Amino acid sequence: MHLGIDTSDEVAAALVLDDVRAETLSDGEPRRHAELLAPLVAELIERQGRSVRDIESIVVGTGPALFTGLRVGLVTARVLGLALGVPVHGVPSLDAVAEAAARFADLTDGTPLLVVTDARRREVYWSRYEVRDRAAVPVAGPDVAAPADVPRTPDDVVLGAGRDLYPEVFGAPDPRLDARYPTLCHPNPALLVWIAQRRLAAGEDLPADPLYLRRPDAVPPTGAKRVLA
Repeated sequence: MHLGIDTSDEVAAALVLDDVRAETLSDGEPRRHAELLAPLVAELIERQGRSVRDIESIVVGTGPALFTGLRVGLVTARVLGLALGVPVHGVPSLDAVAEAAARFADLTDGTPLLVVTDARRREVYWSRYEVRDRAAVPVAGPDVAAPADVPRTPDDVVLGAGRDLYPEVFGAPDPRLDARYPTLCHPNPALLVWIAQRRLAAGEDLPADPLYLRRPDAVPPTGAKRVLA
């Protein structure tokens, strides 16, 4: 049994039982990542009638995302992995959105995928992929940019919440996907686990290091302020 966690967008957790069976819970309540994540994990374990000691590995989404929310998932994964003595692996969160399209939709090999999510400040996080053997293979990114500056091709299948925020740039929803798979906006942590298993089998190293891509909005003061009496 493997645990997947992602707090780059919604608070989401998944228990993966094998190559096809998984259960996922998520909560889109903003700014409550720290409160919601542990209860979601506990509920998943209870639903399966298992113990936390049955977890064999943990895979966590590494972003890119805003500092505070992403940090909750990474810290939780590391602390739980240390307590249980199990490995913790990291996978970029945008990879799960692309993987959902490649795995479940009828897209031909070579189809270019572009995932864009909200980075605030009128910017998006973006990453590019190509469909190969029903998997999403990264080809560029992740990075952060203004929507108009994201590199695109005319054949791109655009996914992610950033597309709906800037339809004038990224266009209308793709009818091949959105009618059948309306949840392709958010990373599914079960897919993070399956991606990690594939990459580990190929000998890749998957560090659980955050992809912040830019400094947080809130920074500590650089010096003491002078107070006049």
